[in-house]
Amino acid sequence: MPADGFSLLILGLAAFGAGFVDAVVGGGGLIQLPALFAAFPTATPASLFGTNKAAAIVGTLSAAIQYQRRVSIAWSVVLPGTLAALIGAWLGARTVSWMPPTLLRPLILVLLIAVALYTFVRKDMGTKEAGAASTLPAHAPLIAALIGVTLGFYDGFFGPGTGSFLIFLFVRFLNMDFLHASASAKILNVATNAAALAYFATNLTLLWTLAAIMAVCNLGGALLGSRLAIRHGTRFVRAMFLAVVIALIAKLGVDTLFAT
Repeated sequence: MPADGFSLLILGLAAFGAGFVDAVVGGGGLIQLPALFAAFPTATPASLFGTNKAAAIVGTLSAAIQYQRRVSIAWSVVLPGTLAALIGAWLGARTVSWMPPTLLRPLILVLLIAVALYTFVRKDMGTKEAGAASTLPAHAPLIAALIGVTLGFYDGFFGPGTGSFLIFLFVRFLNMDFLHASASAKILNVATNAAALAYFATNLTLLWTLAAIMAVCNLGGALLGSRLAIRHGTRFVRAMFLAVVIALIAKLGVDTLFAT
């Protein structure tokens, strides 16, 4: 299924935008996946999900490295969450083959609205610098593991908003600020992308050449996004978080409306 020059340009721009958004607050799938489905309307959905993961993982990994160099990471919490996310994402990707992901759409829409309202009302949530081990709650590794396996499954199975959900849960239940939560979320997101991609790559035919081109564009967006997030700090990340969640609500709302 080769793409023409114009389609490649649009997909490249979409990948760049997705990389930028993903690096800051997640939600790049909001841009990249619809672009892939528009370019290849007759392709198997699971194949496009896999191609999306192949294109996104490079940018996500780059953002994780950028954050790790400049933001302190609570590894005692992030590592259990990452291992749990690997397992959850592989199981979620496997589930795609026999259960339509669109069944989740109304539930995710409700959850996103709740997240947006809660974050908007709690204006101080995640704005005070916090992310060191001393600020973490009791049983933080267990909480991170539960978040990891749940959101890992969701990312492998459906995906939109995974990074945003991770950030929100890290802020709400692990007492992190938005910048540290975003940095930690990137590491888990690399794991979920890798696990889902491993399943898709060994069980489906992916568009590898296209994925490679989009990965380069995604990387460029991720480098820009992570640097801006680190430079401007937690208030910038919070503002981007709310913008992306509202965009996700609009997108899923339209999809749900036209699906009924």
